[in-house]
Amino acid sequence: MFILGLTGSLGMGKSTAAKFFAEEGVPVHDADAVVHRLYDGEATAAIEAAFSGTTADGKVDRGKLGAHLIAHPGDFKRLEAIVHPLVQAAEKKFLAAHADAPVVVLDIPLLYETAAEARCDAVVVVSAPPDVQRARVFNRPGMTDERFESIVSRQVPDAVKRERADFIVDSGQSFDHARAQVREILRAVSTMPKRPR
Repeated sequence: MFILGLTGSLGMGKSTAAKFFAEEGVPVHDADAVVHRLYDGEATAAIEAAFSGTTADGKVDRGKLGAHLIAHPGDFKRLEAIVHPLVQAAEKKFLAAHADAPVVVLDIPLLYETAAEARCDAVVVVSAPPDVQRARVFNRPGMTDERFESIVSRQVPDAVKRERADFIVDSGQSFDHARAQVREILRAVSTMPKRPR
């Protein structure tokens, strides 16, 4: 199995690229989706214990948790210490379930920030020009300058991600252009050696 890491900064089109990999028959593990499931149950008690008042009805209130983290950015590390081990456990189950697949994609928004590239054979970074990124992000409900800056400040800059990437998907053009890049990446990895892990 060839493990392809997929990442990209906020609003760069990573989720769309993940969908294109899935369309090609590649199993995709979506770390964000796992976090959402954890917030709806398994991680709720631990998050409430760490950040009192950020849950309701057995689920994490994302608005309250987000507001708390913007006010107390040092608490991101405490949250990650709760959530990341659970996400990695889900990732291991995913890899075991797809052990026969020639290629799998690990869709990890904070891939470089959490040193997850060490678990991958190659990394794809999805990128778009800053004006395209900003337009996409501010089309989302509830997005503010403060929230945008809070999220981006915790992410490795796009230029650095591009330098470290094995492959780049330019999502600033058409969907067909991005799809063609995904297909080309899959052709390339079919002949690439796996990294020693």
